[in-house]
Amino acid sequence: MTARNYQKEMDEIIAGLRAEERRPTLLLHACCAPCTSGCFERVYRAFSVTFYFYNPNITEQAEYEKRLAELTRFANIVNTDFGGDVSVITEPYTPDDFLRIAKGVEDAPEGGERCFRCYALRLGKTCEYAEDHGFDYFATTLTLSPLKSADKLNETGEACAANSSVLYLPSDFKKCDGVKRSIELSRTYGLYRQSFCGCTFARITQ
Repeated sequence: MTARNYQKEMDEIIAGLRAEERRPTLLLHACCAPCTSGCFERVYRAFSVTFYFYNPNITEQAEYEKRLAELTRFANIVNTDFGGDVSVITEPYTPDDFLRIAKGVEDAPEGGERCFRCYALRLGKTCEYAEDHGFDYFATTLTLSPLKSADKLNETGEACAANSSVLYLPSDFKKCDGVKRSIELSRTYGLYRQSFCGCTFARITQ
């Protein structure tokens, strides 16, 4: 079976939208400002983008608030630099959401079942919000990370979309030097780059 090229699929969707001169709304699940910076450039010309910050996997509230503040600062930067109107939707800090779904798989290896449950939790919430608030598409910046499975993330996003009226935008943002670009943009804008995904179990196993 031929592996799917999610980057190519996204590019084809974007090309189709631009050819039709349509600019639908996109709710972009944002894990942090550095990853978001590397993804935003790929989509903002084709979509009206809103950042969605729902990351209950982040163990400490101070870390959660620091990442949110940086994401908000980045949104303000791109609004100034790109003349856009990007806003940040923020969910309350609810680490118990993550601890509940991680129960029983706390010791799973990084990139395993605990992470898969985390993907489902965060993308499910993103899809739900997108549907409830009339967005056309939703996507996630998580596919930029070389430590996360693009196959599993896209499979999860598509499963969520299958039961809703909103479309899922396939992606593999790490392609085309996405990680390198996010590092460059982080340096340009002085963005805080964290050293772990936020999950205490991941930090323990590093």
